[in-house]
Amino acid sequence: MKKLSLLLLTGLLTTSVMAQEAKTGWNFGALPAVTYSTDQGFQYGALVNLFDYGDGSIYPDYFHKIYIEASTFTKGSSILRVMYDSDYLIKGIRYAVDLSYMPDFAYDFYGFNGFGSVYNMAWVDDELDANGQLDPDYRSRLFYAMQRHLFRFKNDFIGNIGDNNWHWNAGLSIQNFKVKDLDVSKFNKGKDSEDPKYLDPDEPTLYEYYKNSGLLSPDEADGGWITGIKGGISYDSRDQRACPMSGIWAETGIEVVPEFLGAESSFGKLYLTWRQYFTLKEDDLSFAYRLGYQQTLFGDVPFYYQGQVIVSELRGALSEGLGGSKTIRGLLRNRVIGDGFAYGNAELRWKMVRFNFINQNFYIGTNYFFDACVVTDPIEVSEADLAAYLVTNGSPGETVNDFLSGDKDGLHMAAGLGLKIAMNENFIISADIGKALKEQDGDMEFYIGLNYLF
Repeated sequence: MKKLSLLLLTGLLTTSVMAQEAKTGWNFGALPAVTYSTDQGFQYGALVNLFDYGDGSIYPDYFHKIYIEASTFTKGSSILRVMYDSDYLIKGIRYAVDLSYMPDFAYDFYGFNGFGSVYNMAWVDDELDANGQLDPDYRSRLFYAMQRHLFRFKNDFIGNIGDNNWHWNAGLSIQNFKVKDLDVSKFNKGKDSEDPKYLDPDEPTLYEYYKNSGLLSPDEADGGWITGIKGGISYDSRDQRACPMSGIWAETGIEVVPEFLGAESSFGKLYLTWRQYFTLKEDDLSFAYRLGYQQTLFGDVPFYYQGQVIVSELRGALSEGLGGSKTIRGLLRNRVIGDGFAYGNAELRWKMVRFNFINQNFYIGTNYFFDACVVTDPIEVSEADLAAYLVTNGSPGETVNDFLSGDKDGLHMAAGLGLKIAMNENFIISADIGKALKEQDGDMEFYIGLNYLF
């Protein structure tokens, strides 16, 4: 989906209760921002990160962290999120809790199995030619979109195993996914029906093809509740959390979703992640990489949960894909979904400039990355069901090959670079731009948010 994104950093407000070189007391960073996308409109709101450094003895680590985000788009989509993280609330246990509500009126859906599903750029290209006409194959710039509203209450616990770097992990998450057809009237607001950008309300989306042909079962097509119970182990020898310069952070575990807790069906997933960090120049230059693997172990997973990338602790508003700001930067969001998948990220991180401003410690850094992923276990998709549906309901000349390639998935790749502005090592404003290396994965994507990817 072609998008226009613009971020205006309207200011960075920083305050601390106690201002010293080694930070003490409560410090916070607030980022008012305005963004714009063609389909969602202007976004406005604020992000606030609060850190309690106490007496400063563990700086740059912290005793307590609170993150608050409240933002909305003029077309209706929003992010309302509160997160708390601490090693000191419960003795001997790191606890993180996340409460979020995130309605999305244009959530990307490209089908399943990566290259096994065809992405037709001409269907969504709403750029006008020299004569002011659309491409003859154009359908809708939101053909690969649906509504997805998410409520999430997530609790993660990490405890020590002995006195070394090994830990046990546990979690309980309660999530509700509401999935609907695209509300075209929302995106046509203020447009005349003669406007080339006007969306035809009778043009079905890919989600509607999947739902109406039976590729999505009636039970899962409109969303549902997911209550997940997670357990695993991890190893963590990082020298710090926000931007490690050395060490390993690895984890493996299983998440089980039982039907008796409200899900469509019972299922379980295995996840493994390995992250490693190398110092190339003390304090300034490092190399980091992440390898991940996820596999459905048993049961039938509802389609709206297949894109979740399970981790022991959540580092952003979302952990899903593959494709997008938190997984494979440069790929279309959610481009790669399967019952099993593997992914990797590698990046060079350079903290170029350090300075002190308004009694706070800052650095400006850059990162240069290469990301890749592949589906290792495809989701079963019935070509026969789709073919039968197209015979009576498809557009003239439409065939299964317009939607399903029949190919086994291959390697999806992207590369790019980013800019980081960090205050007191922990409050990090991030901007990344990534370029997909294959046309079937899109073109170029731009992201602005908080923190390094991993």
